[in-house]
Amino acid sequence: MPLSRKWLTKGSNKARQPNSLASPLGKFDLVKRYHAEGEAGLISSRRGQPSNNRLSEAIRQQTVNLLHTHYADFGPTFAHQKLTEKHLLSLSVESVRQLLIQEGLWQPKQSRQVKRVYQRRQRRACNGELIQIDGSDHDWFEGRAPRCTLLVFIDDATGKLMYLRFVVAETTEAYMDALQIYLTRYGRPVAFYSDKHSVFRINLEEPVSGNGKTQFGRVLDSLDIEAIHALRLKGV
Repeated sequence: MPLSRKWLTKGSNKARQPNSLASPLGKFDLVKRYHAEGEAGLISSRRGQPSNNRLSEAIRQQTVNLLHTHYADFGPTFAHQKLTEKHLLSLSVESVRQLLIQEGLWQPKQSRQVKRVYQRRQRRACNGELIQIDGSDHDWFEGRAPRCTLLVFIDDATGKLMYLRFVVAETTEAYMDALQIYLTRYGRPVAFYSDKHSVFRINLEEPVSGNGKTQFGRVLDSLDIEAIHALRLKGV
């Protein structure tokens, strides 16, 4: 039996309903409507009608006019304060907020923060054409050896791990040694794809000297290997 029907058919003794939220008079009225109309009688007669707290059209229009004339660049809280103090309007902050939104004078934070969308990069078609390089600092040996960095070379077309090496830190010297070993084994790729680590790119907006390239970048230039810098490189 549905809970509402069970509650209505057990009588009106409040002592038997210690946790009931309905008042005695309200319960008697519900029981009467239930017996007369069935479960349909339990639906509020005000369903679908405007709320009693709804602003009158006159107050609404007066508020809208004031918002456009004096407070078009105000936020909900400050506009509410001015409407209350200077114009003696009795409105809630939420009512003012909704009117500002409806009139296009204010946007919620969720609407104002436009998430930047990045186009997904297509993988290269040929094996060995583009190599992703990255370093990951971690306690790889779980306390059995000092913390270190794993350098990783990944083929972009296949996702294959081409070369891995543990080093003390992600330094230019470490990448130079790894680069030499990779080139000896696999030859020269068209490009290396990395993040914006200082090994790969000078991140100062206006460097005081040099050509804007790191030592590693100049080595790639001399080998005719393109350096591509991603916004961030996903860990592997």
